[in-house]
Amino acid sequence: MSFISTKPEAEATGSVAELYREAKAAFGFIPNLTKVFSHRPEVYRAFQALLESVKAGMDARRYELVTLAAAQATHCSYCSLAHGSVLLRDHYGAEDLQRIATDYATADLGEADQAIMAYARKLAIDASAITEADIQALQDAGLSDTEIFDVTTAAAVRCFFTKTLDALGTRPDSKFNELPQSLRDVLTVGRPIDVV
Repeated sequence: MSFISTKPEAEATGSVAELYREAKAAFGFIPNLTKVFSHRPEVYRAFQALLESVKAGMDARRYELVTLAAAQATHCSYCSLAHGSVLLRDHYGAEDLQRIATDYATADLGEADQAIMAYARKLAIDASAITEADIQALQDAGLSDTEIFDVTTAAAVRCFFTKTLDALGTRPDSKFNELPQSLRDVLTVGRPIDVV
């Protein structure tokens, strides 16, 4: 599940118990990522608030594409599987999503979508490598400076979360085993899915 101990549900009190209750109501179980934040639930709350403010001005599909690109670039299976699942549920069929997750540059995506995924990937790998040409490519694809800011913060926020989960050895929840095998294979880019 993770490299550090987490608070068992039966022992959770106060803000941890509240976090667990909310997660169980939303997902039907307590995800591994929620458990790892049992050490500092206020950090999870602050992250969620930041994330909501970042997402507020973005198209939901664009946010998910940016997040998928950043998660894959940082080799975070948890976030890749989670946001791939959202894209599957809300935006794409399994075959289209598999093509996007395998190679967005050859998938059936428009210029703007390909540009944001390339940018998010590059940012997640090495933000200091971003040049004015990268920003110009986004502008040429039709993004406004505000939209570029939104894509940037969405990718950057994802890096915080992916690195926190992976550094602590947090494995993707076993529920992701319900995804089609071909999607599981392409979305599992780092740590394996939990078996329990």
